[in-house]
Formats: sequence, C-alpha cells, structure tokens
Amino acid sequence: MDREREFAEFMLEATPALARTAWLLCGDEHRAEELVQQALMRTFVSWSTARERDPLAYTRRTLANLRIDTWRKHRREVLTPLDRMPHVGVDSGADVRAERDRLIRALSTLTARQRRIVVLRHLVGLSEREVAEDLGVAVGTVKSTASRGLAELRAALTEGSGGSTQQTTRTRRPS
Repeated sequence: MDREREFAEFMLEATPALARTAWLLCGDEHRAEELVQQALMRTFVSWSTARERDPLAYTRRTLANLRIDTWRKHRREVLTPLDRMPHVGVDSGADVRAERDRLIRALSTLTARQRRIVVLRHLVGLSEREVAEDLGVAVGTVKSTASRGLAELRAALTEGSGGSTQQTTRTRRPS
C-alpha cells in the first residue's frame, strides 16, 4: 500500500477521536479543527516514523504539543460560551446537554495541564503510561496531576449541582 493511501485511511479512522480530544483540550470548535488539521499535517510529514509504532498516539502527542504551543503564545485561554458549544455526537436530550455543559464548566476550572491529563486519562481512556508518553511527562506526574484535577472536578461538579458548597482554596500552578 502506498504512503498516501495508508495515511488517508488512518486519517479517516482517527479524525473523529482526535477532534473530540482537541475540543476537550481547548474548548473551542474552530480552534480544535485547526489543531487536528495541524496535527495531521505534521503526522503526514513524519508518517514513516509515526506508523512504526502507534500513529494515533503519535498524532495525539502532536495535538497536545500544538495545544501547549498555542497556550504559550497567548498565555490566556478563552473558552467558548456554553450557548455556542457544539452538539456533535451527543443525543439531543436536554438532560444530556445539561450534563455535558456541567462537565465543560467543571473542566474549565482546571489548569491547562490538569485538563489535558484528565481528558486524555479519563475521557479518552488512555492508561497513565500512555498519557505520560503522549505528553512527555513522568507517570508520577500524570498520577498526581490527575488526582488533583479529579478532586477539583468533583468539587466543581458538587458546587454546580447545589450540593455542599465548602469553601476551598485552590492554588494554581502554571502548566
């Protein structure tokens, strides 16, 4: 099979998962599309290297690195307002949209690093080792960051549902 056809098949199969991951990482539909396109372009250029192991993991890491580069350039994230969030791949029920909105609001309270790790670990379903490899960090960093991120998510989701509203002081570390 020639290189272009092989990459085209990979791209067709991987794009939906990459788009979902990119959107969860940045919270903006258009920025997510751009990230996926850039990641796929870089993967195509390095296709001989990417296909030797796991091309999806290679592209996810490229995607995460591109997101980090974007954050570094702008040093500020602006998430899409909830009324403009895409409804791709989700049932049209109001309860499902409300739960998704709560999750996105809670994710937006996390630091960029926590959000990347929580998304890759728990929403994409990668193992701790895979997340560490994708992001180029130690497995211990993934474990501790995921733990703190999940604790903050739980707190944000509890506060958002009218449950216990204990005041907690959160210290943000730069990602």
